[in-house]
Amino acid sequence: MSHMSGSAESLTIDGLAVTLYGPADGTPVLMSAGLGGHGAYWKPQAAALSEQGFRVILYDHRGTGASSRAPLPSPYFARHLAADMAKIIDGLDIHAAHIVGHAAGGIAGLELALRHPDKVASLAVVNGWAIADPHFKRCFEIRTAIYKAGGPLAYLKAQPLFLFPAEWISNHLDELDEQAAHHAPGFQDEATLKARIGALAGFDVSGDLGGVRCPVLVIGSEDDMLVPVRSSRQLAAGLPNAVLVLMPRGGHAVNITEPTAFDSHLIGFLEKAGR
Repeated sequence: MSHMSGSAESLTIDGLAVTLYGPADGTPVLMSAGLGGHGAYWKPQAAALSEQGFRVILYDHRGTGASSRAPLPSPYFARHLAADMAKIIDGLDIHAAHIVGHAAGGIAGLELALRHPDKVASLAVVNGWAIADPHFKRCFEIRTAIYKAGGPLAYLKAQPLFLFPAEWISNHLDELDEQAAHHAPGFQDEATLKARIGALAGFDVSGDLGGVRCPVLVIGSEDDMLVPVRSSRQLAAGLPNAVLVLMPRGGHAVNITEPTAFDSHLIGFLEKAGR
């Protein structure tokens, strides 16, 4: 298997589909997606980071993508998401990794930093939270109802409304519809989605943030329609070692809509956090 920067290496660790990019001896960066769960969400960042010599680790969350589709533990919590990240770090025989998490992946990163601080060199939380905002919970009531009424395709066609700015959606509508049609047949089932939403809605580490000792980059989008930017402000304010970056536009999936600015903030933070 090649370890060249341009090629990817795939393996399975405890039922989790893992893909590696960049040089084998590069500083490890483990990236965790949001509720969709697909590692491919981070493809733009994987390319940028591996070009900078980082070893990028992407994975599909349990119950999504190419990872195990066995029923999730019930009830399901953020600690289950964190445990899977720990399994990947151990399975790759890495002492510690820089963790980058978007929304659900960010709360998994916070949980990992609290439970296994030795495994987290630094943490970047993108449009995440210390406690779920009421608006966020309302959005997920609506999204769950859409899934129930219309199935995965209806859910996926509605999803961009929550992830992207309106103008960006308008400019990418055909591409978004193609992606929805492509992902619908293999999308996570309703029980998995509800369990995962439950973990996010019930998450609350607002009283424990002082225990996160590693450097943390908190990136929030001013125009996030799903997670109000105040969640990023509150998270950063409660962390002892945080840098807050507020991006003026880009929506919830700001790493996709504004990749150049996003990558610049992330790479700058990782360089400072230490190789």
